[in-house]
Amino acid sequence: AVHSLKDVPVHFPEGLGLVGVMAGEDPRDAFVSNQYDAFEALPEGAVVGSASLRRVSQLKHLRPDLEFKVCRGNLQTRLRKLDEGQYDALILAVAGLERMGLAERITQRISIEDCLPAVGQGVLGLEARLDDPATLERIQVLLDATTAQRIAAERSVSTRLDGGCQVPLAVHAQHIDGQLRVRARVGAADGSQLMEVETTGHPDTAAEMGIALAEQLLADGAGELLASAP
Repeated sequence: AVHSLKDVPVHFPEGLGLVGVMAGEDPRDAFVSNQYDAFEALPEGAVVGSASLRRVSQLKHLRPDLEFKVCRGNLQTRLRKLDEGQYDALILAVAGLERMGLAERITQRISIEDCLPAVGQGVLGLEARLDDPATLERIQVLLDATTAQRIAAERSVSTRLDGGCQVPLAVHAQHIDGQLRVRARVGAADGSQLMEVETTGHPDTAAEMGIALAEQLLADGAGELLASAP
């Protein structure tokens, strides 16, 4: 099975597992609007649609003057609601829009500094039976080892915090000059609080780095923020 990795839980049914990832695409979030050319250009009180607590937590921290409303449904349904005027803007995944051939709807690619991506955002993950060596051998050609290092760091943070895709947790790792930089954020659902930690180390220690960041977040009180998420 092929999944958008940011939606894959950290725990799998017995006998199944995440057996590899494909090369990552653009991990950023997209600002989509028919009226405004950038997130910063939204007027006070503008209505922004998103179903992600992670996005709302970070963007509301930046712009507490905006009104964030839940927007659910598949990509076409969400865009239709925008076109009908139910929202002034939507926040969606760049990679999702590009995969669906809808890149022209992207008004602005939001910087990672402003909105740290979800764990595994922009990456496709492969799930398979762990006792099926023939399939595991065949899919090796699809896998990307460099992206796997990034994902090892990101998912280890999420695993330690027991965070799924419906909590205000953001984690992003990137290779820089042979090192792996890992950043993690946890925020209050209403944007009133936002804590961030980061570390840099050798890519071979990706999982250990992620666990260390999670422990640091817990020591800073992230557990209470995650537990209070709706």
